[in-house]
Amino acid sequence: MTVVRAALTQATWTGDKESMIAKHEQFVRDAAAQGVQVICFQELFYGPYFGITQDAKYYDYAEAADGPTVQRFQALAKELSMVIVLPIYEEEQPGVLYNTAVVVDADGTVLGKYRKHHIPNLQQFWEKFYFRPGNLGYPVFDTAVGKVGVYICYDRHFPEGWRELGLNGAQIVFNPSATKPGLSNRLWELEQPAAAAANQYYIGANNRIGTETEEFGDDAVTFYGSSYFVDPRGNFVGDVASTDTEEIVVRDLDLEVLREVRNSWQFYRDRRPDSYLATVAP
Repeated sequence: MTVVRAALTQATWTGDKESMIAKHEQFVRDAAAQGVQVICFQELFYGPYFGITQDAKYYDYAEAADGPTVQRFQALAKELSMVIVLPIYEEEQPGVLYNTAVVVDADGTVLGKYRKHHIPNLQQFWEKFYFRPGNLGYPVFDTAVGKVGVYICYDRHFPEGWRELGLNGAQIVFNPSATKPGLSNRLWELEQPAAAAANQYYIGANNRIGTETEEFGDDAVTFYGSSYFVDPRGNFVGDVASTDTEEIVVRDLDLEVLREVRNSWQFYRDRRPDSYLATVAP
């Protein structure tokens, strides 16, 4: 497969888990009607972004990586022959919780999962209260549309993981996020295009929209959407999505471009892992 039709979602919080799941089921059906072959939802797609506060009640959003939500989307993936990347709140066992993305192949098979490595502990991003750091490495999944990797939100600030995904063979990397205005705006414009160019693969980056005021009151922030795909040269594929409208961002990604770009630049040939001593020092 040379050209892959891929999609990202950016959505508002409805107020409850079940309606969020139903909303995303409809996103998948709408995407299928447009010929989409792989879709990725936003970070923690079926809940609010609860990192705004520190409250143990949000632990109840966690479920097993083979739990009911994943099973529902396995059935849908099989029905529509679509690869689905599902960012969930994972409970490995009580009290052992991760920010996870489960990758479901087009036949409904769960290929595996990625657990977010880099966990922020910043104002309105109190994620260390909710998640353990990831411990499954940087897997790349051999899907029906090619080799797919995942990096989650705050991970994107760390170039080492982007490179690990490239070394593991990624052709498309999804970066589901929940990003608010402030210092992140400029980084959002820069980081994924730079990572795509440096590592020579496609990146799909998506962000929430809306203000979750009913959930968090005056502490709520306004997520600014602006979801997009970039190619292995760091160029946007089509337009960047809106800052305030629910959307399915659909783009065609020509995987043959990876070979063209890598043959031109040879970054993987010329890298010097033997010289990068401080990079991996504790």
